[in-house]
Amino acid sequence: MSARIATVSRDTNETQITVSVNLDGKGRLRCETGVPFLDHMLDQVARHGMVDLDIDAKGDLHIDDHHTVEDLGITLGQAFHQAIGDKRGIYRYGHAYVPLDEALSRVVIDFSGRPGLYMNVDFTRDTIGRMDTQLFWEFFQGFVNHARVTLHIDNVKGFNAHHQAETIFKAFGRALRMAVAEDPRMAGQMPSTKGSL
Repeated sequence: MSARIATVSRDTNETQITVSVNLDGKGRLRCETGVPFLDHMLDQVARHGMVDLDIDAKGDLHIDDHHTVEDLGITLGQAFHQAIGDKRGIYRYGHAYVPLDEALSRVVIDFSGRPGLYMNVDFTRDTIGRMDTQLFWEFFQGFVNHARVTLHIDNVKGFNAHHQAETIFKAFGRALRMAVAEDPRMAGQMPSTKGSL
């Protein structure tokens, strides 16, 4: 496989974001979003997904975090879509269960070309740090629509909202890692009976 890297920029009246991704990285993150808890979660994605992420994000944080979080999901999704190429030779599907103390989450992903987010999470708090927990849905919706993946996220249990979020993002990273990995038995083949994804 050729290098699976991409850089995407998004420039609007609300945000200016640049994301670089290397799907075959070492799990490194360089990130400045202005939203500290989101930075912490993106570190989980990079580390557990074994992808390198380089993210610069400037947004209208004086209003709130909404536009920055949503647009980062969009830009990250575009970068993944570009880096993955035509998807020949990848596993395509990925899944992970991740625990953290009392919390347990399951994430399943399919690089199907068909966007769909199914998120079943009842956060026990409205905010973690200063981050509104509703924004996690916005982040993943942006990612799904622009990476063109089907994504199922279930928080199976947990009463600590920080733990709930962290298990979700760690499981997301692990599922990504599995899905984008090269499958030696599928070398050069499209992982679909349709012949394209």
